[in-house]
Amino acid sequence: MTGLKERIAGEITISDEPGEIIRKWREMFEVSQIRLAEEMDIASSVISDYEKGRRKPGALLVKKIVESLIKIDEERGGVVIDRFTRPGQEGILSKNEFPEPVSLKELLQDIEGKILSETSQEKNIYGYTVIDSMKAILSMKSFDYLSIYGWSTERILFFEGVEHGRSPLVAIRSTPLSPAAVCYIQPKNVDDLSRKLAEVEGIPLIRTDLDTDELIKKMKKWL
Repeated sequence: MTGLKERIAGEITISDEPGEIIRKWREMFEVSQIRLAEEMDIASSVISDYEKGRRKPGALLVKKIVESLIKIDEERGGVVIDRFTRPGQEGILSKNEFPEPVSLKELLQDIEGKILSETSQEKNIYGYTVIDSMKAILSMKSFDYLSIYGWSTERILFFEGVEHGRSPLVAIRSTPLSPAAVCYIQPKNVDDLSRKLAEVEGIPLIRTDLDTDELIKKMKKWL
């Protein structure tokens, strides 16, 4: 439980758009602005202000939001908490957090990455996850996909075993959380629909011709 609280609070704190992260986590817990405001004993308009970026949340406010979401879910039987704390891991090949943020441009050079979508590369990356696409499809349920994010969504997701590139992006669109970037490892083909999906989501789509073992070695150099 403590780990989940730290994860949510940390993600809100490090984000350049904390209001957007607050909204995403609130929606993950299926809690309305009105219900969250009631639990926090504040006006719902205040929650709206934070989510729209009109106010910047401080540490105490973030703590109160996280504790309120957890408490509400516990009262409902802890369904969401259970999904986050007991995720499927079979499709995850490697996952780590960087001790310091790394610019996406630096990572692109290191992995010999090629940008496939017309999206901004001006992003900092806080971690990475390497995923076996086929195992993930076969073993993970929808909420299990949230386990790929580790302590932050501001990370790059690597997918091996990609055929056309659509499935990973469709899976990402099915959850309220999105990564900072997506990279396909030696994809057979990346079609136009995949590129368009990435652009709609504002996610840089990348390909690398490094093999998975070599890629993981390069990522671990940043740890």
